[in-house]
Amino acid sequence: MTALLGVGACSAGGTSSSQATPPAARNTQAGSAPRATGPAEGFVPGHSTLRWHSCAGELAQDGVRDCTMLSVPLDYAKPGGRHISLALDMIPATAPTSKRQGILLVNPGGPGGSGLSLAVAVAQGLSPAVAAQYDIVGFDPRGVGSSVPALSCDPGYFSGPRPNYVPGNPAAEQVLINRARTYAAGCSRKFGWLLPHMTTEDMARDMDAVRTAFGVPEINYYAFSWGTYLGQVYATLFPDRVRRMVLDSVVDPTGAWYADNVGQDYAFQGRMDAFYAWAAKYDGKYHLGRTAAQVRAAWYRARNQLLAHPLKGTIGADEFDDTFQQGAYQDELWPGFAQALSSYLNDGQAGDLITQYQSNGIQGENEFAVYNAVECSDVSWPRSWSFWTSDTERVYRKAPFLAWDNAWFNAACAFWPVKGPAKPLRIRGTGLPGILMLQGTLDAATPYAGAQNAHKLLPSARMVVVEGGGNHGQSMEQPSNTCVQGYLNSYLGTGALPTAPGLVNATCPAVSPPTP
Repeated sequence: MTALLGVGACSAGGTSSSQATPPAARNTQAGSAPRATGPAEGFVPGHSTLRWHSCAGELAQDGVRDCTMLSVPLDYAKPGGRHISLALDMIPATAPTSKRQGILLVNPGGPGGSGLSLAVAVAQGLSPAVAAQYDIVGFDPRGVGSSVPALSCDPGYFSGPRPNYVPGNPAAEQVLINRARTYAAGCSRKFGWLLPHMTTEDMARDMDAVRTAFGVPEINYYAFSWGTYLGQVYATLFPDRVRRMVLDSVVDPTGAWYADNVGQDYAFQGRMDAFYAWAAKYDGKYHLGRTAAQVRAAWYRARNQLLAHPLKGTIGADEFDDTFQQGAYQDELWPGFAQALSSYLNDGQAGDLITQYQSNGIQGENEFAVYNAVECSDVSWPRSWSFWTSDTERVYRKAPFLAWDNAWFNAACAFWPVKGPAKPLRIRGTGLPGILMLQGTLDAATPYAGAQNAHKLLPSARMVVVEGGGNHGQSMEQPSNTCVQGYLNSYLGTGALPTAPGLVNATCPAVSPPTP
């Protein structure tokens, strides 16, 4: 699936998953490892076993003071065996002790997204009064970023220009199949000991290890995209340890993971069509066409030119796709994308397009490796490539933008050394407190129908539906959706939930599309 990053924008066929990452959280680097000196200010530890230190690198620059590493079992069935380490950071609560509400674990999605910088973004995004009541804890899940080890199978995998996502003939398709097979083999060779322990369920148990290390009986949890599936799994395994839970842009647990990816293909096509129509509305500025069909033709003309003549020897058709895919996650990118397309096609200037690729299109191989490690082993995938080919060709006829891109983003699962169970974990919603769900009706990475499937499995949840909202990560939108923020802050502040019956418990209007 295009990576299900929840706060920013990840991608599928070639974009690090769906990276929906909040604007304030986009600077995280895998090398910003937590490091050293005195205890966290403001934190009342209770029975905490964590030793907090001052953060290093970009986290410190972003205002995060407190970092630590937590040792957890590689295999929870063998707690005395080999251990790995998780990187954590924290924005400590500043409210009076009597008003504090405990730890708020946050996750941006992926699987594979770094959660360290998300703590800052959440602290800045919530109302100050609510943020002050929580110790906001970001973490890199196992295998991710600053956690140890960080999973990497082929650091040069995304070096461009890469073979065209859309194979022109069987020989071209075989090249891409071989790439996927080789990547899976490389992961097995380098990290065969880790791969059987990279499921979402393993990561949910890691979250409970964080809870134990803090010495608290319950967690609060706020997550996006794939992080919402992690929350559903945690709630299924540990229902009595959930206090409050916010699930923004909700994954369909019944479609994990092959069916969910196919659903994404159609939804991403809808978002690209919306971009074409938006650019046509402003033809006076961008000169890409006065109709959506004309803009679409212009977009494919640019793609074909890059396929034949990659920019700087690295930005070809795949890299172009990866860049524009981010616009499906956040339409705030549309003006920059349209201007880059216009400059390239109408003025022969590539500078804007190169800038957009460097800002939005570059893939992270660590995130890609973790994405595969989690989704390929959570559940079984089709092992016959002829099945993938026929299915993708069928989808491509109606949803050409992402069909092949997404197939190749997941293709390693056809050859993955770990075979998951026949069906995904059955999500159970018994014994849970009230949960807040936030969902746009036009979300591409986590389509609305699938989010409602999750809602049905979690009867204590209440969903706020953003009608006509296509962005991924409704509570991290820029500009902010004040209606969504009202429900979010009310719930985290007091536990209050919307009360209307049914599957749509409250509605909010979508934020207006950007203007040039």
